[in-house]
Amino acid sequence: MNKLYEKYIKKESLPTLFCPGCGNGIIQRAAIEAIDNLGCRKETACVSGIGCSSWIPCYLQMDAIHTMHGRALPFAEGLKLSQPDKKILVFTGDGDCMAIGGNHLLHAAARNIDLTVVMVNNNIYGMTGGQKSPTTPLEAKTKTSPFGCIDMPMDACALVMTLGASYVARWTTAHPVQLAKAIAEGLLHKGFAFIDVLSQCPVQAGKSIWGEKDPAKIMKMYKEHTYMVKEGEFDPAAADRAGDKKGKIPIGLFRNDPDAPEYLEKVKAKLSQCGIK
Repeated sequence: MNKLYEKYIKKESLPTLFCPGCGNGIIQRAAIEAIDNLGCRKETACVSGIGCSSWIPCYLQMDAIHTMHGRALPFAEGLKLSQPDKKILVFTGDGDCMAIGGNHLLHAAARNIDLTVVMVNNNIYGMTGGQKSPTTPLEAKTKTSPFGCIDMPMDACALVMTLGASYVARWTTAHPVQLAKAIAEGLLHKGFAFIDVLSQCPVQAGKSIWGEKDPAKIMKMYKEHTYMVKEGEFDPAAADRAGDKKGKIPIGLFRNDPDAPEYLEKVKAKLSQCGIK
């Protein structure tokens, strides 16, 4: 077993429920690499909702809360308010975060509360059988769009940037080094850090969306159908929710504003104004 996994994984819980070729293992590895490099294991708590990706922290020998469907963010916010010195790392999926949990995402981003959110985006509901999600591409035939998806896919990064998230990035499972760096930067960032990770689901999305069930070929596709943008070049107001004009998806660090007011700091300032310590 890899030495880093040996250090962090609950061996008694193996094997994981992840399907062969799933991107969750790559994201899990990037997360523990970031935590280990920062040396913040004891200061970090993980929170997740429901779905394949929400099982990522459940296999780690760390403090973790596995919550209800769509409710990872309010649980994480409550934990942060009660233990402000903790670094809170949230794992959620595109359905868990943007559909049933969409309202919580809006408010957490607008508050700029100090959380690091890793949204595992496989463009479909994987664990529950392959229904369309808010990020499912147009015309994709899924369990709930058998004639082809007619809903425009949502761009989570554009959404949270518009609302005020102060750290926003997007990477893919084909970019594990950049992903680990982004998670580390998110944990160090004072404010709402949101990382959208395009991740392969060879079982459900492979069948319904990509027409390809080989995970290596899907990851190759991620490389071919994404393009890098520099910090500050991604404009959420002008972003085409389905990708740019060439049909490709922008990746990279989109925003990193360490000076944006953070929610707990505003709470402390308000309490101080009222004479409350």
